[in-house]
Amino acid sequence: MPHKTLLLALSTLLLLACHTAQKAQSAPPAFVTWDQKMVDLGTVKRGDKRTMAYEFTNTSGENVQIDIVDACACTKVEFPRGVIEPGKKGRLDVTFDSTEKEKSETISITIVFKNTHANGVPRIEFVEYKFEF
Repeated sequence: MPHKTLLLALSTLLLLACHTAQKAQSAPPAFVTWDQKMVDLGTVKRGDKRTMAYEFTNTSGENVQIDIVDACACTKVEFPRGVIEPGKKGRLDVTFDSTEKEKSETISITIVFKNTHANGVPRIEFVEYKFEF
């Protein structure tokens, strides 16, 4: 009897795995695709200023537009203010100022788009950078 239970459990797991794989194949394309979502600045000294860029491609099939970009006070972000058409690229130009920092950290940048999900909730993306002291 234990062999039948084990066989039934394995069969169920196999069916679920196949069903999950089929769902993954039919997932909608990413809203935007980032060239990189994490930048490692390595070691910094207090008072250093570092610049970096995050490029993304509009893979949504619709015009996208950034509404708000939020990060800590040590981070200045320039972002495209206009519409980014499908297949076109956008870029965040970021400057980090370590003057007020005293320890290693990972900083998150929040990008809120004017575009929404079907339920009206704004689309939000995150990129990050880290540094060591």
